[in-house]
Amino acid sequence: MAGLSLKRPLRPRALISLVPMIDVMLILLVFFMVTSTYLDLDMIPAVQRHEAAEAQSDGGATGALMIRLGAEGVPVLRGQALDGAALGRALRAALAEEPLAQVIVLPSGAASTQALVSVMDAATRAGAVRLRVIRLEARP
Repeated sequence: MAGLSLKRPLRPRALISLVPMIDVMLILLVFFMVTSTYLDLDMIPAVQRHEAAEAQSDGGATGALMIRLGAEGVPVLRGQALDGAALGRALRAALAEEPLAQVIVLPSGAASTQALVSVMDAATRAGAVRLRVIRLEARP
């Protein structure tokens, strides 16, 4: 009997698709765009649109004051480092012009809790009724 030989059909060579790689790259692009931080934080709009519309309809102001709290515990308002008394005076003056101004405190990850509490106390003593603490960085 003659030898029986079976020939297996050759499998077609698999094509490498770039679509999954492009999908992953787009997801990474969106992720890095969303998680990136702003270098000049004073340019971030601090009032949401519905809050701004409510304040304008009530005839109130929609300003915002951002206080940065550095690692050494010195608050910085509008680019000037201030001590506790000077911060209180500056906040009282700003809140006298715009009573509904939002006060935003941006503490550094290395700032002490006592420094943050001192800034919050100064803001409430100055008459701030809209106070927020925003955390942008993780503590090392």
